[in-house]
Amino acid sequence: MDIYKYAMQMEVDGRHFYLDLAEKTNNKGLKNILTMMADSEAKHYNVILSMQRNDKTEFSPDTEVLTKVKNVFMRMKEEKDIDVDVSQVEFYKKAREVEADSEKFYLERADEEKDPHRKEIFLKLAEEERNHCVLLENIIGFVSQPDDWLENAEWYHLDEKD
Repeated sequence: MDIYKYAMQMEVDGRHFYLDLAEKTNNKGLKNILTMMADSEAKHYNVILSMQRNDKTEFSPDTEVLTKVKNVFMRMKEEKDIDVDVSQVEFYKKAREVEADSEKFYLERADEEKDPHRKEIFLKLAEEERNHCVLLENIIGFVSQPDDWLENAEWYHLDEKD
């Protein structure tokens, strides 16, 4: 198995999944967050492609996304924007599972990798996939109980590490 082809396909599938979910939601905030997540998957694809080509690519996790997402959620709270489709919660749960599997995949690749530069990139990719899990947890909470979720002042833990 070519791990780079596998990883690139994983990222392509994730991007399409998030864009599809973004298209299906009427909530502007969720649409914005899902689009950011799709963009992140595209960035991962390009990093893995560079690794496959043996380019000495630099990759840094997109910590700005967490700030942007917090701002989107805060705007939704301020505007009481709770127009959500509860039927989509299962899609978000599935996405969370896929992201958790992706995190595990990248951690395993990092453990197997001998090259320190590549190992570091795999670890950073795993960290971003973990952040996606946290984002999806917040989306699931919001979609499941939007009124309660928005009232909770401690609703996000996007910058916490487990």
